[in-house]
Amino acid sequence: MHDIVDAGYLAAAVLFILGVMLLRSPATARRGNYLSALGMLVALVSSGWSGPLHHALLMLAVFAAAAAAGVAVARTVRMTAMPQLVALFNGTGGGAAALVALLAVLRASAGRLPAATLLPAFVTLLVGSASLAGSAVAALKLQGIVSGRPIPLPGRHAVSGTLLLLALACLAAALVGVVPLASAAVVAGAASVGLGLWSVLPIGGADMPVVISLLNALTGLAAAATGFVLANDLLIVAGALVGASGAILTLAMGRAMHRSLGHVLFGRLQTAQDAGGGERGTVHPTSPEEVALLLAYAQRVVVVPGYGMAVSRAQKEVKDLCDALAKRGADVRFGIHPVAGRMPGHMNVLLAEANVPYDQLYEMERINADFPVTDVVLVIGANDVVNPSARNAPGSPLYGMPVLNVDQAKSIVVLKRSMAPGFAGVENLLFGLDKTLMLFGDARAMASAVLQELLAVV
Repeated sequence: MHDIVDAGYLAAAVLFILGVMLLRSPATARRGNYLSALGMLVALVSSGWSGPLHHALLMLAVFAAAAAAGVAVARTVRMTAMPQLVALFNGTGGGAAALVALLAVLRASAGRLPAATLLPAFVTLLVGSASLAGSAVAALKLQGIVSGRPIPLPGRHAVSGTLLLLALACLAAALVGVVPLASAAVVAGAASVGLGLWSVLPIGGADMPVVISLLNALTGLAAAATGFVLANDLLIVAGALVGASGAILTLAMGRAMHRSLGHVLFGRLQTAQDAGGGERGTVHPTSPEEVALLLAYAQRVVVVPGYGMAVSRAQKEVKDLCDALAKRGADVRFGIHPVAGRMPGHMNVLLAEANVPYDQLYEMERINADFPVTDVVLVIGANDVVNPSARNAPGSPLYGMPVLNVDQAKSIVVLKRSMAPGFAGVENLLFGLDKTLMLFGDARAMASAVLQELLAVV
């Protein structure tokens, strides 16, 4: 029996590792997801196999209910809300780990758990609770229920430090037996929830991709610690994979945004009023007819997608427009900023959904050098990732973040609903340049209108 369970755990671990490896490329990411899901199925079946029959039947019922809920949510949530869903799933994982740890501590207080298990149990409780609270705040910010702008909190660092010290003090007191385990666990968990809330609330939307990656890494750490609590090797392996990949992604996102983790978590709050960088010039509205004429005679076109494309679900219309330009002999490419949208890879997923070839997608480092020789840049719903304030306004919240240098192109067309600022709350000086044309309206409708006008151009 144990040999079968161990073999199942080994197979699940291999599937998890292969799945994570395949996630490195958009071309293989779907297979990576399938392998990881298969690994989770193998892990659940193996866990059910290891216990009594009534435990296995209970696990099967819970698994079926959870799987049905997951499928329903995944099929109904729009792509624009996928980052929120990821944050909620991440928080759920942290919360589940915290509950397991709390149960383990309560069992220890009754003498049914070795004292050596207390340390990983408390670590799981602290990290899982903080991840749950922080992920909930991130989801609310992404959904717009809580403002995406930095929220100044009184005594921000002092309160965070106090909550962290309180949680660690409870851990130390419980280990030496000064206070009852149950009381220490409850207070430590509550302090960790407060720490998660107080740490994420002040962070603005521009840094949210880094925060989500960090919370993902923390959830992995909590899961690995849970493996030590339950003496489950597979949980240790899976948690370590999630934690390591989340940490690597956090560092990558930080580099892409020119933000250190310390700056994101502890840096001075900046607002739109800090932006500086000069006055925005006169805005030049345009029409689909004018944009179609401009594109009809362009030889080099770069499309820069953003969250506005996701909101309007315009990826198919954008692809059709690009196909029409390619038939006219234009060189059409997509410039992808690593944090465009609301999470890493958001634009890649949307464009893959529209069957845009992978070889047309260019990362920021590859495409930036080509903007000076680009005839037209078509910005579709992007804002912060094309804001030149990131280069020339030292007081801006975006300052120092690498951006797509679309302002260096010969002509710029921006598809946008209004002049509202982006998620960072910073005014975009790009929109007031003399060579920038603003096509206001729903991106899907405007892309379709431009396509119809382009087809009419001889």
